[in-house]
Amino acid sequence: MPSQTMRFEDLLEAMPDALVGLDKSGVIRFVNHQAESLFGYQRDDVIGARVDKLVPEHVRKVHEVLRDGRHGAQRTRPLQTGLKLSGRRADGTRFPIDITFSPMDTADGSVMIAAVRDMSERERTDAQRDQMTRLSAVVEFSGEAIISTTLDSIITSWNPAAERLYGYSRAEIVGRSSGLLIPQDQTEQLNAILDKVRSNQSVENLQTVRVRKDRTMFPALLTVSPICDFSGTVIGASTIARDARAQSKVFEAAQLIEAVIDSSGEAITTSTLDGIITSWNPAAEKLYGYSQQEIVGASCRRLSQPNRVDELRDALTRIGAGGPVESLETVHVRKDRSAFPIAVTLSPLRDKNGAVVGASAITRDLTSQRETSELSRAMIEASLDSMVSISPQGTITDANAATVKLTGVPREKLIGTSFSDYFTDPQKAEAIYQKVFTEGTAVDYPLTLRRRDGKETLTEVLYNASVYRDSSGSVIGAFAAARDVTKQILALREAAHQQAMQLDRLAELERFQRLTVGRELKMIELKKEIDFLKRKHPPTD
Repeated sequence: MPSQTMRFEDLLEAMPDALVGLDKSGVIRFVNHQAESLFGYQRDDVIGARVDKLVPEHVRKVHEVLRDGRHGAQRTRPLQTGLKLSGRRADGTRFPIDITFSPMDTADGSVMIAAVRDMSERERTDAQRDQMTRLSAVVEFSGEAIISTTLDSIITSWNPAAERLYGYSRAEIVGRSSGLLIPQDQTEQLNAILDKVRSNQSVENLQTVRVRKDRTMFPALLTVSPICDFSGTVIGASTIARDARAQSKVFEAAQLIEAVIDSSGEAITTSTLDGIITSWNPAAEKLYGYSQQEIVGASCRRLSQPNRVDELRDALTRIGAGGPVESLETVHVRKDRSAFPIAVTLSPLRDKNGAVVGASAITRDLTSQRETSELSRAMIEASLDSMVSISPQGTITDANAATVKLTGVPREKLIGTSFSDYFTDPQKAEAIYQKVFTEGTAVDYPLTLRRRDGKETLTEVLYNASVYRDSSGSVIGAFAAARDVTKQILALREAAHQQAMQLDRLAELERFQRLTVGRELKMIELKKEIDFLKRKHPPTD
């Protein structure tokens, strides 16, 4: 038995992995030298202690469940959990681990042997590999011509943008000298660049000349950086090449845009999708009171009222998701904390690959417009005539107090209902707004309005209407004003009635006159007849 114990201990120490023996209660029964080195404890410090001592507190429950699940196992099994397990050293540092459990029966009962392997180096290698994969993808899909060479100027990589710029395919150029891309009289310049790279220095924005496959030359702008291995030794050079003519055009266009923005009377700003302000023109300084130095780099939340900060954030989220141009009306706050109404139009900002990277905002102060609108509203409300606005679909979009009084329907219930439903002849009412939208106006259009007061009171009105337009000139609705002419119509009807009565009386008098005159004529004829007879037959005594 002693020899067997000695052989087991020798085997334990010979294993390359850290081994920890645990009983069913999670108490450490033995460790090997590699476990001491890995965890930083002396053997006597851990034997008899719970395994929790080697596990960070936040994952102890996970380790315990996984360990208990392996105690009934009959064979060696790796701990495949999909979780990242970690150990804790004596100095408190944490490190990633991989564990394999093996059961073993002893005279004192079942023991679970945990083979623990430090995964730190593997994770570093995986991270470096992932970084290289991402870097390769960036280079491959970059719009910039990116080339790598050895320190002897041999081309080792060539991205699609370099193919477009120089005309060489990757298969044609990789493995050949970068001297093919340089005019013959500029070889000394190449040597100078490589000397700087060998000393681990970069060359930035070098204006020079390069040669395409068809031997045409073009002005180029180069940035050359050293490529180092994992030990930091320079092993090559990376070159980003741009056509300086295109760069110049882009620069000129950018200058023009900047001049337009700076001279604009509109407040124009830009921000990231997180709401961080990146540019701020003079009109924005005037509108908000913040200088460019004060506000660039700050959050757009500074410009919003506390209860309205979500409006801009939500709009930026929609812009970032590829949504269309956003227009919204809200309230912003100046530097002096005074609030004022604004209309803001948000447009996406895209990088050269079309990805949305931010938003531009054109902001207009609506204070004067609101004051004018409120004054207009007050005038409309003060009017004794009914006034309504009608959408192109024929629904009421606004109404004044006179309309409420005339219809007997509250304003909030009027809005959204059909304009023609409030008249005795809906088709005739519908014709008025159709005429307005086709001809632009309607004048003195007679309608009979039915008041919804339970008595079906009728009101005679004359409507005058015209279309109204938005700032771009597009028709967005019609405005109609109705004058109550019920009393005038009743008065006309009464006057007509009186006139009819007078005409009837006159006709009667004319009939009477004719009758009277006829009688008088008959009396005159009779008298003449009597006189004639008397003369013809004089009386005898």
